[in-house]
Amino acid sequence: MKNKYLYKKIIIGSITFGTLFFAGSCTQDLEREPTLGLTSSVLYKDFSNYKPALAKIYAGLAIGGQGDQNNGDANTDIGGIDGGFSNYLRQMYSMQVLTTDEAVIAWADAGLPEMHSMTWNASNPFVAAIYYRIFNVIAVSNEFIKNTTDEKLSSNGITGNDLTEAKYMRAEARFLRAQSYYHALDLFGNVPYVTETTDIINTPPPRIVRAELFKYVESELLACANELKDAKTNEYGRADKAAAWSLLARLYLNAQVYTGTARYTDCITYCNKVINAGYSLKTNYASLFMADNNVNNPEVILSVNYDGISTRTYGGSTFMVHAAVGGSMPASQFGINGGWGGLRTTKAFVNLFTPNDQRGNFYTSGQNLEINNVSTFTDGYAFIKYKNIKFSDGKPGSDASGDFVDSDIPLYRLADIYLMYGEAVARGGSGGSAATALGYVNALRTRAGANTVGSINTDFFLDERARELSWEATRRTDLIRYGKFTSGSYLWPWKGGVKDGKAVEDYRSLFPIPANDIVANPNLVQNPGY
Repeated sequence: MKNKYLYKKIIIGSITFGTLFFAGSCTQDLEREPTLGLTSSVLYKDFSNYKPALAKIYAGLAIGGQGDQNNGDANTDIGGIDGGFSNYLRQMYSMQVLTTDEAVIAWADAGLPEMHSMTWNASNPFVAAIYYRIFNVIAVSNEFIKNTTDEKLSSNGITGNDLTEAKYMRAEARFLRAQSYYHALDLFGNVPYVTETTDIINTPPPRIVRAELFKYVESELLACANELKDAKTNEYGRADKAAAWSLLARLYLNAQVYTGTARYTDCITYCNKVINAGYSLKTNYASLFMADNNVNNPEVILSVNYDGISTRTYGGSTFMVHAAVGGSMPASQFGINGGWGGLRTTKAFVNLFTPNDQRGNFYTSGQNLEINNVSTFTDGYAFIKYKNIKFSDGKPGSDASGDFVDSDIPLYRLADIYLMYGEAVARGGSGGSAATALGYVNALRTRAGANTVGSINTDFFLDERARELSWEATRRTDLIRYGKFTSGSYLWPWKGGVKDGKAVEDYRSLFPIPANDIVANPNLVQNPGY
């Protein structure tokens, strides 16, 4: 049985072990030896330690540090930036959403306004934050994988059911490492490359170029697809075969960008695997993003789980709810004690929706459609996505103070699979059906209260993905795939730093390698343009 709260307990429990696997904010620190006396050779002899150690990898996505359950962002995993501010999912939002038509933010923290204006440079602290978050997860994954080889498991006396579970856990760690390398592939392209066998004590990490990294991520995910637990049989919030299939589908959908070679047929193949695994759409769209979205949710394939008492962070869904509330918005209707007055959206995004589409849930009272000043919260419609309110009874989440949020954040869900399938079919991939794709699209639109459509083409899917997957950290990647992220063929307010938007340099389809890492590692080469 899947249990949301068991998973949350695991994450917090892992913090005890977190320092053992801490990765510093430089890639020369991507593999550290334990420093607290309890060495890996001792830790991995006791199978009861495996689950907390694995959970530390998952925690790298959910929280920002190694504090206790009162502040999961304390004792941050990376240096130079606050743990909550640099939270993995919060910075994925910065990279994938704030850089697009889906959102602007009012705050003027150093480096933050440059994300939407697309004027960032190699010293941008938010670019550095996600870079080091990615490599922190890779480092912690490497440590777990290194200590759970067949040889190590045998020498540590792990046998029977414990051995079976240990191998499943190792596959999960490989998946989580591959997922973070996928994020590196997508955001940065050419990056340091470290696995569990890399010796970086004496030499800096080597550089891997984007096409080769694609091959590595593909091979790891294919292995995970064989070694993980069957779809829908792992605990809620833990990866199974369907998670690997979902990420493979996403990898193949974007293969032409990453390698120059289209892989749409492969995308369809892995979409079909997920679709045939027994997932189904949740009946109510809004309930996917509410405080009890873990309950009766047949749509989510893998999520990052939150709890206002046990998993406290200023990133994740706490950020998603608080930052989107401001102006005259009544905070109590969102299950929180107050808004942070940050996130809104642009009129280009608003214009993608018809009035009856429930996915276009905008707060307009006291808000201007036009954004004359990005720093003014009431410029731009507020967008309602996440709420710390339970769908089942309308009550707020578990944290009585209203500070921290319960809503889980889906990484992969069936709706995305439907849309990837449809786009891959429209782009000429084999093994799918246009009629089936149309049925999937209309199932999503019917759920949202939007009119069904009689035909679909490739261009349709860019807009439909924005409507269905808004603020779920897919928009930048989608715009790049369609050639509209940097070009003048699609403009939105303040793209390029001007009110009506303008084209920007093509090199901004990749982020720069942080300047500090370029200095620290002579094997690295800065991405063009930076």
